[in-house]
Amino acid sequence: MGDAFDVDLSGGTPVQIEDGLHALQVNGRAHFDGSWTVVHAYLVQTLSALGVDPLVAEEMTSLPGADEIAALLELRAQVESRMWDLVVVDCAPTAETLRMLALPENLAWHLGRIIPGTVGLRRAARPAAAAALGIPLPDIEVLSVIRDWYAEMVAVRAILGSERASVRLVTTSEAVVIAESRRTWTSLSLYGFAVDAIYVNKILPSVVAGDHGPAADWLASWNEAQRRGLAEVATSFVGIPVVQAPYLAREPVGVDALAALGSAWIDADLTPILQPVAAAAMQVERTDSGYTLALRLPLASASDVGLQRREDDLILTVGEHRRIVTLPSVLTRCTVSGASVRGGSLTVGFVPDPAQWPR
Repeated sequence: MGDAFDVDLSGGTPVQIEDGLHALQVNGRAHFDGSWTVVHAYLVQTLSALGVDPLVAEEMTSLPGADEIAALLELRAQVESRMWDLVVVDCAPTAETLRMLALPENLAWHLGRIIPGTVGLRRAARPAAAAALGIPLPDIEVLSVIRDWYAEMVAVRAILGSERASVRLVTTSEAVVIAESRRTWTSLSLYGFAVDAIYVNKILPSVVAGDHGPAADWLASWNEAQRRGLAEVATSFVGIPVVQAPYLAREPVGVDALAALGSAWIDADLTPILQPVAAAAMQVERTDSGYTLALRLPLASASDVGLQRREDDLILTVGEHRRIVTLPSVLTRCTVSGASVRGGSLTVGFVPDPAQWPR
């Protein structure tokens, strides 16, 4: 982002670009140096107790996903500071972005299962439990850090899944890129994120009528290919505004060039960006036979979707992406009666299990 604005953002604090516009580059390690040191020391101690060489243990316990977690925590801090009308996150390519957006829910799920098992052990029983396991149990300081991380991830997830948050996809008119964007929309919906705009980048100018020669033929060929691509985008993302961004004569670097790009958008019939969006949350409804749980999965077919029940969790898989959903209490006392994918939605049926209901 600093390169796009032609501004140095290495300081780790918001930099004013112009009136009403600030930019910030996130420093991952700055968020974790204190709390991660506590957990890191415990992990090294645990691996050493298992016979792992201390140097190897040090390498094995480097913090995974530090940059993604730091970006999410910074997002929460900036949103909750109420200093800004709008916070925009410039995301990495698709795979990294999906991993980052899924991280709060996934990490909160795992942390939520660590805390009860360790907190439940009385202080007097901890040495015996550690001896039985053959590894040291986390001390109170480690558990306090884990509790804080859990609370932070829950808070971040609440922001990302609210009507105040949305995703705007950037694609091009090439068939391969459109196909990837279609899969991205489905995956974002799996995690409950709303997409409220599609930007189709690098639209070439139309060939001048009457022009001939290799250059004109080349441009005419690309014009036709982009027309087909734009038609595919319109068909794929029904109901979502599509913005066409022209291929400029030079790379847009700096505020003036970026403003010129914004003013050159084609068919920019966008919902006001500060207007709330309809969050793509799961819906639970009562039926004659029990309950249904429904989740929007646009463009998905039944063969794309995997479904597994594991105790109080429902594991949903779309392609290579997986989401673990902790079921509402009313559904934990039910069994899955079936599932279907129709009209861009996954519907899972549940029927009450008398053996699990209070007597």
